[in-house]
Amino acid sequence: MSMIRDLRAAVRPSLRKSSVVYSNYDATRDPSASSAVVDCAVYRDGRRARGAEHLTPHEAMTRVREDGGFAWIGLHEPTEAEFAGIAAEFGLHPLAVEDAVHAHQRPKLERYDDTLFTVFKTIHYVDHAELTATSEVVETGEVMCFTGQDFVITVRHGGKGSLRALRHRLQDDPELLAKGPSSVLHSIADHVVDGYIAVAAAMQDDIDEVEIDVFSAPDKRGPRGSDAGRIYQLKREVLEFKRAVSPLLRPMQQLSERPMRLIDPDIQKYFRDVADHLARVHEQVIGFDELLNSILQANLAQATVAQNEDMRKITSWAAIIAVPTMICGVYGMNFEHMPELKWQYGYELVLASIAVVCFGIHRTLKRNGWL
Repeated sequence: MSMIRDLRAAVRPSLRKSSVVYSNYDATRDPSASSAVVDCAVYRDGRRARGAEHLTPHEAMTRVREDGGFAWIGLHEPTEAEFAGIAAEFGLHPLAVEDAVHAHQRPKLERYDDTLFTVFKTIHYVDHAELTATSEVVETGEVMCFTGQDFVITVRHGGKGSLRALRHRLQDDPELLAKGPSSVLHSIADHVVDGYIAVAAAMQDDIDEVEIDVFSAPDKRGPRGSDAGRIYQLKREVLEFKRAVSPLLRPMQQLSERPMRLIDPDIQKYFRDVADHLARVHEQVIGFDELLNSILQANLAQATVAQNEDMRKITSWAAIIAVPTMICGVYGMNFEHMPELKWQYGYELVLASIAVVCFGIHRTLKRNGWL
């Protein structure tokens, strides 16, 4: 609660601009450097304004208020202190600011006065030479987007998922960028969902590989029990994927169907395409989960069958060995009148009898599939 009170105090009009401190943005800086601002630009008529290479957020908004257009500010893992000034400058709600700073949020869409706050979960496929029971398949991150009438603030968490390429691609399409901040929000949503599609295709290959291994010939399989570990690991990664995709369905539906003052009607049509792609990915993820359940059950059934076969083989050999054990046990008894002792060929006859009986049992068990 103390954090929320501090944030609310930061957005009071009386304190705006008087205590705002920014670090200058260097267009060549690495996002891993100390400053949280990775890009800050002003756009008018779909083009980046000239002479805006080293603007602070305050200077960018000053230009927007004087000359029009909108500002797009990108941040990477800002601290509370780094984000407090920006929150005061743009009047961001303390609850949304807290979510943006601390991350680990569910995908969602919330409206605070004249600002839309959107949370996206980014998913990236982790390449691996061989899928094992400990392989990391997907890596998650987050992108938060504050969308206003004349500004867009993107806050990114995670080592991957940079929006730099997206910004450059948008700058090459001034007709779309001229639609304002809502065009940036759509492009980010489309970029995130396209990432889901790529990850789903890569995970499909991993699932196909495990499925082939599980149903391949016994002599081509790996060590017994190794498939179950890989299947379980894939299920964990699919669950992580599902947590990113499923909660985003409703926000995309709202952006594509519900009229919003901050969303350009022409851009809202594009959100329908994003929502359709997201629904398709969601169906794939649900299918992955169900398929992995079936593969896991099949693997467990195979393990049970293999154990039964092992027990049948052990039982069969025990039955065969029981014959010579029983016959030899008779001659190990301490009888006063031991039978067949005076036979000239008694030893050979007993050995032959043992061989014939054991052969007959072996053949019978072999015919019945026990050996």
